[in-house]
Amino acid sequence: MHHFVGHAISDLQLELCRLLFFQSNRICMPKKSAKGQVQRKPRIRILMGEMTAMGPGRADLIDAIDRAGSISAAAREMKMSYRRAWLLVETTNASFVEPLVVAATGGSGGGGASITEFGHNIVKQYRAMERKAAESIRADFAVFSKSLAPPLEN
Repeated sequence: MHHFVGHAISDLQLELCRLLFFQSNRICMPKKSAKGQVQRKPRIRILMGEMTAMGPGRADLIDAIDRAGSISAAAREMKMSYRRAWLLVETTNASFVEPLVVAATGGSGGGGASITEFGHNIVKQYRAMERKAAESIRADFAVFSKSLAPPLEN
């Protein structure tokens, strides 16, 4: 166990904190849509203390694992390292009463990963909450968006 800001945390949590720290210290450009426009939309994250149990990136990763059949292929699809994807899967699984993703050990038959029925249900519930939240603040967000600075050019 390690201590971080007065809290006992596991090795996995410490590694995730390191990854998030280094990620947050890079200049992050806003994501663009297929039409090249910056997307401005509210996103929700479900927190357990300071850790994110579910958020848009985690849900996207689970969807990518479901399509690709492995954590490594999903990581490549999402342009992230395997290590980061694996840590996100591990911390997400640890945040729920049942695993959302199960991984098979590699070897002659290959490895792979699949989404549990519980995982499919959690992502479906999360996406529904996201839609409901966005709809409920649509008018307020339109006004709020007018106060946002124009996006930086890449």
